[in-house]
Amino acid sequence: MRTRWRATHVLAHRDGGHALLRDGEIVWEDDTISYVGRGYDGPVDVELDLGEALVMPGLIDLDALTDIDHLVLDSWTPPARAAGLLWSQEYFDHRRRDVFTPAERATVREYALVQLALHGITTYMPIASEVHSAWAEPYDELVTMAETSRRIGLRGYLGPAYRSGVNVARPDGGRHVAFEEERGRAGLRDAERFLDHAARLRDPLVNGVLLPCRIETLTEELLRETAALARSHDVPVRLHCLQGLHERDLVRETHQATPLELLARTGLLDTRLLVPHGVFTDRHPSVHGEDRGDLATLAAAGVSVIHCPQTSLRYGQVLHSFGAYRRAGINLCLGTDSFPPDLIRGMDTGVHLAKTADGRPDAAPAEHYVEAATLGGARALGRDDLGRLERGAQADLVAFRLDDIRDGVQDDPVRTFLLNGAARQATHSVVAGRPVMTDGRIPGTDLANLRRRAQELFERMREGYAERDVHRRGADALFPPTFPPFEETTSR
Repeated sequence: MRTRWRATHVLAHRDGGHALLRDGEIVWEDDTISYVGRGYDGPVDVELDLGEALVMPGLIDLDALTDIDHLVLDSWTPPARAAGLLWSQEYFDHRRRDVFTPAERATVREYALVQLALHGITTYMPIASEVHSAWAEPYDELVTMAETSRRIGLRGYLGPAYRSGVNVARPDGGRHVAFEEERGRAGLRDAERFLDHAARLRDPLVNGVLLPCRIETLTEELLRETAALARSHDVPVRLHCLQGLHERDLVRETHQATPLELLARTGLLDTRLLVPHGVFTDRHPSVHGEDRGDLATLAAAGVSVIHCPQTSLRYGQVLHSFGAYRRAGINLCLGTDSFPPDLIRGMDTGVHLAKTADGRPDAAPAEHYVEAATLGGARALGRDDLGRLERGAQADLVAFRLDDIRDGVQDDPVRTFLLNGAARQATHSVVAGRPVMTDGRIPGTDLANLRRRAQELFERMREGYAERDVHRRGADALFPPTFPPFEETTSR
């Protein structure tokens, strides 16, 4: 089937980079783009005039929240309550459990994947909290998630998260990692099993990857075996590391190496490695505050850094800096990592964080962030047919409306949209030539019912913190309201 979209603005691809096409047309047949330009005169089966809109390559989110958001609870917690966000040692030893049933967990996944689709994301790599799970992510859960993803129509890079240990709070306010190494080995076996499952599906929308958890929660043995499995199956690895001082201290204490040195020692730098955040390199003011070679090491290894500017800001962090990493030759791609999965707001936040980090207004222009959200993500995945609108590329595209007076006056459509807009302006999206979002809706999804069910599950997740808290405080004590409740008084 041949489909044509028309729009006022199309972010087309030419000569290796993006180019703005005014009053453009895109035509695709089955899953492949066949024409980008003006004045197409061939026959089409379906035609859509989007009017005043910006059509872009589908957005690629490589640290995409597939959970109920916990940042709303933990991004503002003062130190006195911080221990309540982790497991206690007693909970680890005797009482750990799944807060949700498998069916409820499937609802959580559906809710999160629908959110990605509604925000114009077409390709994603998932991230979820393990705090409210008995350990990490079982194989069966990812099989179910893959089916939900296929039904919605998103392009997923999937695998169960696994770990050897858990960050545990101590009564004195400190924390350490409590290990159960056989759990890590079992998790890796599940991850390999899912790679085989994804290969058997032969569905281009389900791609197996390795998703170990945070570096400090993995033994050196598990890191080495992950690297070996990645090489034998030729799949990417995403590992959360270089994201905090506590991580750095734990890794140095346990392994007598920095996180980057541990990556090299275990062979992970010889894989197709993606590193979310990547903030705490030697350039960070809390590490050395100067370049001592970390960026060159990452670039030489071909590591992709998944920058999550909106989440970084909410936790009080900043990349030092987007421009420096880019100049060093590191492939930068983007992730959301929290709610909302809005890469438009994320790109705008990143532009302004870069200004702050480098002290100049042109530190990271909008176009560099758009490239990271499209071409950078495609490079990280080894896909030269994603992240671009040109003949022969996959028909993954998204349209954002630009006709609302609240968007303000328009200069450059991309720069103005990033500055004034949001991903909630997405109206249509297509993945592999198939519609995912139409007129702002996900066909076959009851959004009102899904919202109600997700809220119920969030309330249970919130209550679950109390049983894990080392001080056994209730959820209302751990997460008090911004203002006290209004109490009615008897009028006189």
